[in-house]
Formats: sequence, structure tokens, C-alpha cells
Amino acid sequence: MSCWMPGCPALTMCRGLASLPITCLERAKDLKTRLGILLHKPELGHGIGTSSKLQLGSRRRDSSREVLEWRESFDQLLKSKSGVNAFHTFLKTEFSEENLDFWLACEDFKKTRSKTKLASKANRIFEEFVQSEAPREVNIDHETREITRKNLSGATSTCFNEAQAKTRTLMEKDSYPRFLKSASYQDMTKQATSRGTSKRSHT
Repeated sequence: MSCWMPGCPALTMCRGLASLPITCLERAKDLKTRLGILLHKPELGHGIGTSSKLQLGSRRRDSSREVLEWRESFDQLLKSKSGVNAFHTFLKTEFSEENLDFWLACEDFKKTRSKTKLASKANRIFEEFVQSEAPREVNIDHETREITRKNLSGATSTCFNEAQAKTRTLMEKDSYPRFLKSASYQDMTKQATSRGTSKRSHT
């Protein structure tokens, strides 16, 4: 837009822009660029949303497979983070979650590299789970308890191995079969199976 007449609003505006510092004009250009990016964002968002849905569908299929794998063996259950969480929730209903908590504490203990931390962690685990009348005492025999106590004098990453193995066997033979028969796990397997059936019918 141009105008040669005196007092023309367009001419006044052009003169006003010309008198602005260059930095102001550069900022205005930058603002324009940013507004352009914002205007295109909904399209980007739509693409991301579609990708997220595909990933979510994939995760659901993976989790369905996992749920069904838990019944194959106790090892399969313990390998799965969501399986451990589901089993822990079940054990709480039986007031025996200390067995799994002790097993998990032992797994974490084995990863400790510092000898100082190893000793302090060993004492803490022993006092919480192993010693007689411990706050969360696990169900192990007197002989295993005493062996573990002696192991503490020279704490190594293997000092809870025997007690951990006994607790694991107890869970595998006692709590695990009941978990597989529980209403909560049966519901999970039904959902997993129906997802699998639904997937096959759509392919």
C-alpha cells in the first residue's frame, strides 16, 4: 500500500516503521516466525497422537502376552515388573508380602558394590526380615536363620543366598499356585485372552 498525499495514514505508518531501530524489526520478524510455527503445531500434534496410540496398542499386546506367560512358571512372573506388582498385591491380601519384599531386597543387595554399604545393608535386611521376632520376619527354619547370622560377620553379596532360596521355594510352592487361581489373576487372563481374540478377528 502506498500514498503520496500529505497526512496519508499509510505514509505515516511507513515513516514510523522506518524510524524504528533494526533490533525491533528483527524481533518482529522473529515473532512472525514463531507464530507460523504455532499455527502448524496442531498438525504436528495430530501426528504425535497417532504415534502414541500405535505405541499404546503395542504395549497392550505386550502386556497381554506377559500376563499369560506368568502362569508358565514362577520365574516368568518374577522376570516381569508388572507380574511382581500383581503378585505383591495378591500377597498383601494374604498378609504375606514380607516374603516377596525380602526376596526383592536380596536381589537389590546382590547389586551392591561398596563393601561398606554391603555390610550396612546386610544388617538392615537381617534385622527387618531374618532375625527372630523381626518386624517383618520371613518363614525360614532356625538352621537357615543361624547360617545367615554367621554370614553377616564377613558380609558378601551371597550371604543371604540360602535364606532367599528358602523363601523363594515357599512362595513358588505355596503362594504362587493360589495367585494363579485367584479371582484377580483370572480376571487379568480373561482380559488378556479377549484382547488376543479381538486382535485376531481384526486381522
